[in-house]
Amino acid sequence: MMNTLLKLHDVHTHIGQYHILQGVNFEAMEGQVSVLLGRNGAGKTTTLKTIMGLTPASQGDVQFQMQSIKKSPTHKVAKLGIGYVPENQGIFSDLTVEENMKVAMREENTAAMERQQYVLELFPDLKKFWKKAGGHLSGGQKQMLSMARAFINDSQLILIDEPSKGLAPIVVEKVMEAIVEMKKQTSIVLVEQNFMMASRIGDTYTLIDDGKTVHSGNMKELIQNEELKRKYLGIG
Repeated sequence: MMNTLLKLHDVHTHIGQYHILQGVNFEAMEGQVSVLLGRNGAGKTTTLKTIMGLTPASQGDVQFQMQSIKKSPTHKVAKLGIGYVPENQGIFSDLTVEENMKVAMREENTAAMERQQYVLELFPDLKKFWKKAGGHLSGGQKQMLSMARAFINDSQLILIDEPSKGLAPIVVEKVMEAIVEMKKQTSIVLVEQNFMMASRIGDTYTLIDDGKTVHSGNMKELIQNEELKRKYLGIG
C-alpha cells in the first residue's frame, strides 16, 4: 500500500487583498506522479508556492510525511526533502551549468557527487554544456537544468511547474522521459497545461477551478471522462 507523502486540507491562500486559494484539498502518494490540472489562473502555481512556503496558507493545513509545514519557511521545507522547479525555471543565468549544480547542492559529499553523476546520465545535454552559462542554454536545456538542480539533493518529493511551457514537441518528449525516469527514485507533483503530456505520465489528478478543488481521482478515469475535461480544461 502506498503512503501519503503530502496532504493539503482545506487550504486557503491570500496574496495581498486577493483570496487566491479558497479550499484546496490534495494528496500526493509515494512513488507517483500526482498532477494538478485546471485552466490558467485556477490556482495551480499558487498551490505549489503555498506548499513551499512562498505564499503561506492563511487557513487549512499542509502536511508532509504527516508533519505540518504550513508555517515553515521555504528553506526549511526544502531541507525536509521537497524540491521545487518553478515555472520560470529558477536557474542562475550568469553561472555555468556546473556552478548552478554546485549552488543547488546542500552538501558536497560522496553521495551528492554520485547523485550528480546520475543526473548527468539522466540529462546528457547538461554534460555537453557543463562550462556554458545558464543564460546561453536553450529553453529545453534550461528546463532540464532546473529539474536536475531539484533532483540532485535526493528530494523525496519534487514539485514541477509547467515543464513543457514554450518547448518544441521533441523537447517535451525528452522532458517527459526524464520525469518518468525521475519517478523511479522520487515522487512528483506536476502542474501542466499540456493534457497530452499530463495524461501520459500522471498516475492521479486533481482538478482545481477558481481556487478550489473540484474533482480528483485516477488519471485513467479522467482520460475517459469527456464531461470533466470539457468543463474544467476546455478540451473537446
